[in-house]
Amino acid sequence: MARYELLDNVAHRDLRVVTGFGAELGDASGVVPAFPTEFAELQREYPIFFRRDEASGAWHPVALLGFQPNENLFLQDGRWNATYLPGAVARGPFLIGFRERQVDGEPRREPVVHVDLEHARIASGGEGEAVFLPQGGHSPYLQHIVTVLRGIADGVEAGKAMYAEFDALGLIQPMRLDIRFDESAGVNLTGLYGIDRERLAALDAPALHRLHASGWLEGAYLVLASLHNLRRLIAEKQRRLRAQAHAASGVAG
Repeated sequence: MARYELLDNVAHRDLRVVTGFGAELGDASGVVPAFPTEFAELQREYPIFFRRDEASGAWHPVALLGFQPNENLFLQDGRWNATYLPGAVARGPFLIGFRERQVDGEPRREPVVHVDLEHARIASGGEGEAVFLPQGGHSPYLQHIVTVLRGIADGVEAGKAMYAEFDALGLIQPMRLDIRFDESAGVNLTGLYGIDRERLAALDAPALHRLHASGWLEGAYLVLASLHNLRRLIAEKQRRLRAQAHAASGVAG
C-alpha cells in the first residue's frame, strides 16, 4: 500500500532509489501512461493508443509495452531495451502533489514533490541513487526527476483540452488489433483507441486550422506515426516465443 510523504531534505536525507529494471520493481506491465509532452520521443519506439475511463469518460493515452497485462517486451535481463524511457517509468516513486500557501493574502496551490516510501524502488542498505547531496541539496538524480515530473504535470494539463477536441471531431476511434505471432499463437487486443487517419484527412479547413493553432495537430500525427512500432513489438514477441519453444524442445530432448 502506498505511503506518500512530502519530500524533505531532512526527513529523507538518506533516501536512495533503485534505478534498475525488473518485474520485482513494478516494470511488468503491458501499458504505461503517456503524456503529450513526450509524444515526440515515444513515437520513435512505442505504439501510442488511447484508453477511456468508463466512469468519467475521460481519455488517457498509453504506450503499449506488450500484448498481455503483465508483459513488458522492452524489459530484458534487468535492462530497458529502448533509447527513451517513458516518464511514467522514469519518475519512479515520485509524483507531483499540491499544497496551499498564502501569497499576498490570497490562497495559491503550488506543486511539490511527494515520494511513496512503500514503492518497490525505495532502496535499503546503501544501494541505489542518492536523492539528496550530503549538504542537503538536490542530487543530479533528483534534478532529473523534477524535470520528468514537470513534463508529466504539463502534459496532464495540456492533454485535457487536446483529447476533448480530438473526441469532439470524432478522431478517436476504436482499433481492432487481431495479431498473429505464428500458426499457433496470437492475441486480440481490445479497449484500445487510436486516431482515425481518414477522419483526420477529411477535416475541413477551420477544424484543421484550430488544431494546428493549438499545437494539437502535431500530436495527432505523432500518435498515428507511432503505430509502425507495433511491428517491433510483434517481432520481439515472436523472438521470445521461438526462444521458449527452443528451450522447451531442449528440455524435452
